[in-house]
Amino acid sequence: MDAHERHRTRTLWLTGVLHAFTHMYQVALMPLYLLIQRDFKFASVGQATLLLTVMMAACFGPSYPIGVLADKMNRKKLLGFGLALNGVGFVALALAPNYTWALVAAAVAGFGGSFYHPAATAIVVRMFPGSAGKALGLVGIGAGVGFFVGPIYAGWRASTLEAALGPAAWRQPVLELGVLGIVAAALFAWLADDERPVPASERRRVPARQIFPTPALWFFFLAYCLAFSVRDFAGASMGSLSSLFLQNAHNYDPKWTGLALSGIYVAATVSNPLFGSLSDGGRKRWIALVLAVAAMMVALFPHVPSRWTFPVLIVYGFFFMAGYPMTEAALMESVPDAVRGRVFGLFVMGGGVIGNLSHWMVGAKVRQLGAAAHSVNAYYPIYAVVAVLMLVSLTGLLCLPAIQRREGPATATAAGKNTMPLLT
Repeated sequence: MDAHERHRTRTLWLTGVLHAFTHMYQVALMPLYLLIQRDFKFASVGQATLLLTVMMAACFGPSYPIGVLADKMNRKKLLGFGLALNGVGFVALALAPNYTWALVAAAVAGFGGSFYHPAATAIVVRMFPGSAGKALGLVGIGAGVGFFVGPIYAGWRASTLEAALGPAAWRQPVLELGVLGIVAAALFAWLADDERPVPASERRRVPARQIFPTPALWFFFLAYCLAFSVRDFAGASMGSLSSLFLQNAHNYDPKWTGLALSGIYVAATVSNPLFGSLSDGGRKRWIALVLAVAAMMVALFPHVPSRWTFPVLIVYGFFFMAGYPMTEAALMESVPDAVRGRVFGLFVMGGGVIGNLSHWMVGAKVRQLGAAAHSVNAYYPIYAVVAVLMLVSLTGLLCLPAIQRREGPATATAAGKNTMPLLT
């Protein structure tokens, strides 16, 4: 193994570790909603779910300016700083004396998380231009691990401490995850390599106003973003809605709720690299397949007996989560490296802000159900709408051919040389 191969292999896996922490923070609060409601004495659970909406809005809202930074600054430093700030926000949330400070802490945590995707995606696609789907799929293993560990750990720790601490038991796992993220950020800064500069023969400067050179390309790009923001809305809805559904209609406690929700993400550690690799031979048909199957699982979920909820969530997560590295690779391969941070920043900003409004909206919808929130039948139409939204998001694939413009012969040459023998 030569030095270059060691560099990109190490960078790939360390980026995956940061991916795990980034997404762990995004789901850790889900099994804790009812404890948070009781601790702050909220009138409804909607105020608890709003914490996650604020966090995710702060995460994805600044994605474009963070993408600009990722095109101009050291991406390794951006990644380390972002995770440290994310961890600090979680520590502050655990110590928040009132709801106002909890909202501020959630926003700080979310802003820290905004640094990851624009910088990390640009790094990975630059390193592996000929196999971006596979590389992003491998990094996606980290997302699966984070999504799995976050709810199961938070729910388990809160349940074991609830007898002693009462509703405030939710604070302890939030504090512990925050401290762990700060430590991980320090280790990343120490162990990760700085990004290698792009060779002059492959460098291509593109001013901000020329990210897309024609209004038509801007239209198709924004339509692509909007379509997959509908997917993100549906996916985020599935997490918070299922948390409340399982606790209200099936009487799950936080521990079992966290365990069930983790099923959405555990199978992604297999499906992300699997479908990411397969999609390097044709992205659109694999994206359509995984989202169609995921939509069917969403529609089925509220109809199955309690004992089948965990298997259905696993199958759903296996297919749904696999769509992310494929849609990201398709977009990133369509634009030059010089603007990938900005393009992905715009993409994730739209999907994140629109998608994560769902946490608050789901809480408000469940509140409107009133006493019916404890009835399984009341959730049938809500899950049906979520399934339809996933299918609607596939319209984004119609926009993809119009924005697929390659970087030219330099990239094709690089792609031929940059295979991934050590990662197969």
